[in-house]
Amino acid sequence: MPAVVHGDLVWTAGMTPRRAGELVVRGVVGADVDLATAREAAGLAIGNALTAIAETVGDLGGVRALKLTVFVAAVDGFTQHPAVADGASAVLRERLGERGIVARSAVGVRTLPSGAPVEVELVAAVGASA
Repeated sequence: MPAVVHGDLVWTAGMTPRRAGELVVRGVVGADVDLATAREAAGLAIGNALTAIAETVGDLGGVRALKLTVFVAAVDGFTQHPAVADGASAVLRERLGERGIVARSAVGVRTLPSGAPVEVELVAAVGASA
């Protein structure tokens, strides 16, 4: 299940940069994937998270993003995780406006599912809490 609602909160599953179910970017940031491509991949992944939320709750009109976690598969010594996460933050602000400003963590990991360079998780408030 891509998103789960409990009360006034909704959590997404981990979302990777996919289009029509197909992973469009693969590799490790700092080796196979450059910073600009990783940032775009994070934007695509958060777009998928927002789609999952909209499909679960009906639309994004009553949604406020609360917490974003961005996992970045990167080479040892990579330190620009926040710059990768900026791609996801930009899409949140573009799609939700002020309701897209969130607390955020960017975490480096060795690998991600299917060889994705990034994976995002989003927690949002819906309805009256938004």
